[in-house]
Amino acid sequence: MTDTLFSKGVTEALNFSAVERLCIGEPDWLRERREHAWTLYEQTPMPTTKLEEWRYTDLRKKLQLDTLSLSQATVVPDDPTAWPKRLRKAMKEDRQASGHIVVIDGHVVHSDLEADLIAKGVILSSLHDAIEQHPNLVGNCLATEAVPPEEGKFAALNAALWSDGIFLYVPAEVQLNTPIRVTRWLSEAGVAQFSRVLILAENASRISYVDEILSDDFSEQTFASNAVEIIAKERAQVQYVSVQRLGRGAFYQSVQRTLAHRDATLDTLNVALGASVSRVDLNARLLGEGANSDMLGLYFGDDDQHFDFNTSQDHISPHTTSNLLYKGALDAASRAVFRGIIRVKPTAQRTDAYQTNRNLLLSENARADSLPNLEIEADDVKCSHGATVGALDPDAKFYLMSRGLSRIQAERLVVLGFLGEVLSKLPLGGVVEKVTRVIEEKLSQH
Repeated sequence: MTDTLFSKGVTEALNFSAVERLCIGEPDWLRERREHAWTLYEQTPMPTTKLEEWRYTDLRKKLQLDTLSLSQATVVPDDPTAWPKRLRKAMKEDRQASGHIVVIDGHVVHSDLEADLIAKGVILSSLHDAIEQHPNLVGNCLATEAVPPEEGKFAALNAALWSDGIFLYVPAEVQLNTPIRVTRWLSEAGVAQFSRVLILAENASRISYVDEILSDDFSEQTFASNAVEIIAKERAQVQYVSVQRLGRGAFYQSVQRTLAHRDATLDTLNVALGASVSRVDLNARLLGEGANSDMLGLYFGDDDQHFDFNTSQDHISPHTTSNLLYKGALDAASRAVFRGIIRVKPTAQRTDAYQTNRNLLLSENARADSLPNLEIEADDVKCSHGATVGALDPDAKFYLMSRGLSRIQAERLVVLGFLGEVLSKLPLGGVVEKVTRVIEEKLSQH
């Protein structure tokens, strides 16, 4: 049963009246953006399987937006004793942090940041507070260049109906030695929740940001939408990690855009372990010469879970590099879809870009579809892509069993070794251990 933190309260449908309510007390520029986004949402058809990007995820069967509503529930107090046990446990498993954000049912209920970072000008706050206190920083970037509503149906819906979000700003040459850790909890069934993340890293700054979302199982479908906008200025270094551990009955949808300027490094890791349906649209744009992006993904499915990853690596300037590695294991009747494309513009000579997707099937009923693509408009590049779908290696399993391990132990080692390559490339404290433990719990049911 879902751990409900407060009464359901009054609900309202996903319509323009909801937009008008959210606009109350907001500046004119934000109200105009919400209204513009809603207009685009209404004008944009719902994606169907006739579109290449949605060929293997039929929204008519997977998502019932018309049955969902927005909640007007009261904000939970900033008191850990009032928070769910699983949320508190997830936070205790984390290692050291430069700051924390706690989001419960779409509302930021807690925020803290090391004092020395505050003194250096770092900002970590709810998006609503940032709009009020730092309008120039937020106004220029929110839903404009990275994830504007013109990006598609769900981007427009999120831009119109987001209830709260997270703003992180790091000034030039300021370096965070430990990650910012965000923990989100969803408790309400039958609702749609919309949030946004805006990260601005100025020249030569350094950030690690870990965002975990989790819940119990839901009795009704619950829709969680997140839009992530990350801008790394010249020579900035940014690591963004998303760990999705929602319960069954959740439909998780995330659109992520990363903008890397000259000599910037902007790495991402998407971990998908929960939800009934998960859809991630990730676009990395290498805008400045010397920019680099490593794009990592890991997923483990069981029961009838459905994971859909749609990625793109856009090389705009010369001497840019990107390297994508997505690996997943699928058990029972779970399914994964990976669709990726490397785009190299005529202006992006001397590009190095790679894309790899590998899938391990643990059941005869599991399925993986992998569609890597290249779109090259320059003639001096190094680009490649590859994909594999296969079962557990019987020789490797036999070898381990011949050394005294049980079949279950042998399979566990093979799977963890297969997936461990991804985690080893971005070994942030607490993340590897947490993800490994969840995978082991899933394997114990295999």
